[in-house]
Amino acid sequence: MDSTTAEVLYFFPPFLRVYTDGRVERLTGTDVVPPSINSETGVSTKDVVIAPETGVSARLFKPISVNPEKRLPLLVYFHGGGFSLCSPYCSMYHNYITSLVLAGQIIAVSVDYRLAPENPLPAAYEDSWTALQWAVSHFNGQGSEPWLNDHADFRRVFLAGDSAGGNISHNLAVQAGVDALGSGVKLRGICLIHPYFGRKSEHDVGKVDGNISGGRPEEMPGVDNRWLYVCPTTSGFNDRRMNPAADERLWRLGCDKVLVCVAEKDVLRERGWFYYETLGKSRWNGEAVIMETEGEKHVFHLFEPSSERAVNLMTRIVSFINQEFVEDGAGLGLLLNHY
Repeated sequence: MDSTTAEVLYFFPPFLRVYTDGRVERLTGTDVVPPSINSETGVSTKDVVIAPETGVSARLFKPISVNPEKRLPLLVYFHGGGFSLCSPYCSMYHNYITSLVLAGQIIAVSVDYRLAPENPLPAAYEDSWTALQWAVSHFNGQGSEPWLNDHADFRRVFLAGDSAGGNISHNLAVQAGVDALGSGVKLRGICLIHPYFGRKSEHDVGKVDGNISGGRPEEMPGVDNRWLYVCPTTSGFNDRRMNPAADERLWRLGCDKVLVCVAEKDVLRERGWFYYETLGKSRWNGEAVIMETEGEKHVFHLFEPSSERAVNLMTRIVSFINQEFVEDGAGLGLLLNHY
């Protein structure tokens, strides 16, 4: 079929069009910022290939000034974009992780997983797990990447992501609780920023239908069309990757603490709250905290990073990463700042 006459098969406004000839048109997140050592930003970056057979790669971030005797928390970050957009290399995520690394004085691995629809789920989950395992394999100082060998504290590992990346972070934390990451690794916490999960009930349509479902009639009851498109093999409403309440393994979430960030005007706000409430009702024995930003929409902090509310959100995330709960000599809990 002539590409000039191809019709739009799927349109997830305003970011993605898929045509009947198979062509995928991404309308955002396709630019590439080159990596830079000793950048004027105060953060050095480099790119690494993790799995050549699948193309899984990552961008590493490190503060330029690092005390060689001090280990820094390790953050593994998963970008958002509905499992079908963006990368660690686009300006939006490169700039955000740069700012986060500088503010928090951390080491970051920002994962480039394969995107749908060319690579339907579970590809993104599999790639992300591969990247996480690669990162923590450096715990003994004998990995392939010197930045991780020399500077990362593998007793303070964190996962974070926004939107679909928040979903990935949660699912990997559950897998880490089931399969473990290794005796020398401690997953301290996960930070879910405006996470993308499924609906509270099969009969819940609500305000997300026109956005998350692409404005079309539902193809599967209780399931967003967008999720069905990126994961055509989904079992439906009770798919535990999108519905934590349906996951019998939820209580095994493999971290000590969780920060859930929601925004008042985000179409996914109620889903973030439902996740927080569901986790609280489970047998998981960690600590969950939720932060809501008033008057803001989905991932506002990526589009207006210098706004007061975006700065406040970053401050909260940095605090979450740099606080560690420890026992003192009397067995009492203390919160220690590492920055």
